[in-house]
Amino acid sequence: MYEDFHVADRWTQEDLHIRWKGTIVAIATRHADAVDIRFDVNGHPLWIALPCTAWVEQKKRSDKVITDQLAAQVAGRYLKQLLEDGYDAQRQVYTMTVPEVLDHLDAVVAEAKQQGSLPTLPVLA
Repeated sequence: MYEDFHVADRWTQEDLHIRWKGTIVAIATRHADAVDIRFDVNGHPLWIALPCTAWVEQKKRSDKVITDQLAAQVAGRYLKQLLEDGYDAQRQVYTMTVPEVLDHLDAVVAEAKQQGSLPTLPVLA
């Protein structure tokens, strides 16, 4: 769904190829309470930061956890929306709020149910 997709830039109508590249815990890399999901947008890195408190809230509300695979899909869906709405191409990191994570999570889960399951993330060499 959102690990490798195309979207048209709102302002230029340029075809943007988005590819998931990796997931890291930002506590170690930039001392933030977040999980960073890296994407390439036409070969340029762009990071979506999901606050760690979203994992806590998801566990409280459903007793289910956000997996790495699900986090990547949530971040990808958010990125797709950013691009369609007209994003600031100069920024390299976007930070989601907890409500945004949970809203996109619900949408991704609903889409996955329609398709039968979440797609697997590619193994990057």
